[in-house]
Amino acid sequence: MNVTVFGSGYVGLVTGACLAESGNKVVCVDIDDEKISVLKRGQIPIYEPGLQEIVRRNLESGRLSFTTNAREGVEHGLFQFIAVGTPAGDDGSADYSHVVSVARSIGQYMNEYKVVVDKSTVPVGTADLVKKQIQAVLKERGVTLEFDVASNPEFLKEGAAVTDFMRPDRIIIGTDNPRTAELFHTLYNPYTRNRDRLLVMDVRSAELTKYAANAMLATKISFMNELALLAEKLGADIENVRLGIGADPRIGFHFIYPGCGFGGSCFPKDIRALIGTADKVGNDLQLLRAVRDVNNRQKMVLFKKISRYFSDDLRGKTIAVWGLAFKPNTNDMREAPSIVLIKELCAAGAHVKAYDPVANAAAKTEFRDIDTIQFSDTAMDAIESVDALVLVTEWTEFRSPDFEAMAKTMKNPVIFDGRNVYDPGQMIKEGFHYVAIGRGETVE
Repeated sequence: MNVTVFGSGYVGLVTGACLAESGNKVVCVDIDDEKISVLKRGQIPIYEPGLQEIVRRNLESGRLSFTTNAREGVEHGLFQFIAVGTPAGDDGSADYSHVVSVARSIGQYMNEYKVVVDKSTVPVGTADLVKKQIQAVLKERGVTLEFDVASNPEFLKEGAAVTDFMRPDRIIIGTDNPRTAELFHTLYNPYTRNRDRLLVMDVRSAELTKYAANAMLATKISFMNELALLAEKLGADIENVRLGIGADPRIGFHFIYPGCGFGGSCFPKDIRALIGTADKVGNDLQLLRAVRDVNNRQKMVLFKKISRYFSDDLRGKTIAVWGLAFKPNTNDMREAPSIVLIKELCAAGAHVKAYDPVANAAAKTEFRDIDTIQFSDTAMDAIESVDALVLVTEWTEFRSPDFEAMAKTMKNPVIFDGRNVYDPGQMIKEGFHYVAIGRGETVE
């Protein structure tokens, strides 16, 4: 099938590349000339395991192409996927001006039936807005053309997006037109061969499903972080609690790992947007407000633990930070817990030595105005002669380091573990002063 994807960011690029991989002919449209130039060379502006190989393979085969020409994109695809950014506005609500701009471009250049697909995470009611925008432009042109607007929200985890797209657990389709539903069945058939994973529903329910899914996952994380702080006060070990409740199949083990807060481009933004949507219709989402507030508080927990250990005087201290991206297997720094921690450390007079396997470049941009941070090329370089190490992002390479070598390299063998990666008992044997989340204020 001929498919056009507007937006070559995270969602658009993964969607376009994976649809081309299954045999479709895909054109990705973006207004960023530099980004399109990079993509045409088979390079990608983000870090996502497996994605660059798929992009290169399909560029070479001719199934995937990139352009800044909106007319070319509209004329190409039966499916017109809108996968542009929806950043949070000043009031926290989603800014869908880019979505409106694409809708008007589609209305300007379409000359035959199109299926317009909202792939971006957008507020409930956006599909109606897109439809009105296209109709308005068609009226201005003096033409009458048939088209459908559907919702097909993405459920891609950064670091596993290719697998999530190729092997989805569900594909949500919001449409009231049976013909449109059949076209989606055809498009997604290669990914649902062993069983039908398409869930077809009304458009507004599909739009709300995306927000509801992210809000539920974020709620689980904040709940565990609340319990972790309580466990510290009560002398309990949150890891034992996690195992005890996760064994209940009604709860499960997914997203019940306590830590130093969640970040990224989805959870924080989507929670704010859903709260904003509810406010507009007079519905106060008290639970989600608490989820947001707990997460903001949790991002300060590591700094408070570090400050307490050094008697609230970090002047002249050198602190190593392992992990800068908001999660492993991505270079995405958006709302990462490391940002809050490092800014607080530097403001308190500490010097920071930071290392991330892939996010150093993005972090240098994030912290470009701070002159008391330096970036290391390896994890061991980062901890040389430091007063303490803070683990913020649980990359695989941090899970089983050479503790003996670490103790010799560090000036002061102290580890603050923001993801509860290490075993407290082992840390004692290795000679470390170890502080985790919800496992006792300090384990020595």
